Amino acid sequence: MITPYKRVLLKLSGESLMGDECYGLDSSRLREYAYQIKDIVETGIRLGIVIGGGNIFRGLAGAADGFDRVKGDQMGMLATVINSLALQSELEKHGVTARVYTAIRMEPIGEMYSKQKAVEAVKQSEVAIIAAGTGNPFFTTDTASALRAIEMGCDVLLKGTRVDGIYDSDPEKNPDAKKFTKLTYDEVYERGLKIMDLTATTLCKENNMPIVVFDMDTPGNLRKVVTGQNIGTLVYEKKK
Repeated sequence: MITPYKRVLLKLSGESLMGDECYGLDSSRLREYAYQIKDIVETGIRLGIVIGGGNIFRGLAGAADGFDRVKGDQMGMLATVINSLALQSELEKHGVTARVYTAIRMEPIGEMYSKQKAVEAVKQSEVAIIAAGTGNPFFTTDTASALRAIEMGCDVLLKGTRVDGIYDSDPEKNPDAKKFTKLTYDEVYERGLKIMDLTATTLCKENNMPIVVFDMDTPGNLRKVVTGQNIGTLVYEKKK
């Protein structure tokens, strides 16, 4: 199969893993994601994954409730590890080899992340699930996904969400919101669009890493986006 992408970094939202639940993990959503991931890995796509932890704990929310910000962010890192282990277990159940790498040392739960280990894993058609963010407080999993995509030499950063792309306003609140099919990074800045945090967006812009924002919750969409079908919104650095 010919695809425009050979090595990709998939950023998954922790909140999406809740599915129809109010907290934690929805087993049916986890299974659905595993099916989509298995489908593209079997076509030869090399895949790294970063998962958020908002379905369990968010550092910023914890800080707002009185937690020390550093401790809150560390708790959020642990939440991403729980999600990563859950996805690894589900993938292995369906015959996909997956390894969990952590940005902070916590063997035997996961191997300490290094670029070399993760790249070697994906070359062997294993899925590299990279947990614990960047390992530092004050950085989000958006920033971690941008950093890992660049480090691993990925062709694209795929941001899987519950919305089918980027809009000029919140489509869940405004039925007349306009969807963009393509945007340059400069347009993202000019319009003040919050596709990722500014650190992550700037990392991608400065390293010419395209982002595709798409609806991961619709079965089959992951295959569509990696094969170049026109779904979601592409964000790219305009050539000068």
